[in-house]
Amino acid sequence: MNYMRIPLAKYGRRELIIFGIPCVVGVGFSAVLFPCIIPIPIFFLSFLFNFFRDPERATPLGAELIIAPADGTVSHIVPVFEENYLKCDTTKISIFMSVLNVHVNRAPVHGRVEFIKHTKGKFLDARDDECFSSNENNIMGVSLIGSPIKIAVKQIAGKIAKRIVCACKIGDVFEQGQRFGMIKFGSRVEVFVPNSVKFEVLVMVGEKVTAGKTVLGKIYDRGL
Repeated sequence: MNYMRIPLAKYGRRELIIFGIPCVVGVGFSAVLFPCIIPIPIFFLSFLFNFFRDPERATPLGAELIIAPADGTVSHIVPVFEENYLKCDTTKISIFMSVLNVHVNRAPVHGRVEFIKHTKGKFLDARDDECFSSNENNIMGVSLIGSPIKIAVKQIAGKIAKRIVCACKIGDVFEQGQRFGMIKFGSRVEVFVPNSVKFEVLVMVGEKVTAGKTVLGKIYDRGL
């Protein structure tokens, strides 16, 4: 694998330096003194580069489309009351990310950030139903440009994940598919769409999705 050609997430520079340098030193040290253990530091170095990769994506643009904000597997499509920003009944689409997925998060719509709330909490397995309300999380409220419709995007830390990156502030405007952060080492991302919006879900539980590429659903009435 040619690591020099792998696009890496800017959000992971700190970890790449802190953990990458010891791995490189370990490779050199092993090559000189203990060649038989070279695979160990190479494995950890490969894991770092794999986890923090950030490939370019061609996003299917459309004001009526809601795009997946994360790579992973659709784990839940359920009705819930979103109490922080939307304050109404919604359809929630949850995406579970394993440590093998790309972890950079991308904006599902072209919209303006109106709300951000970070909540400290537990680090339960991201597949656990309780993690929705108990785990450390960050919720971002977004108003679609040119429409009164609002949605929410929630980043949830998992059992291994210990850091949520939300590289945005209130007032920022994001294009569909634009990077806005990441969750480090396993996690879950959720999208909330109000039930008042005429919205068709186009994915199923168990389906694999790709951030910035997979269409989660389509809005049929933008309320203009």
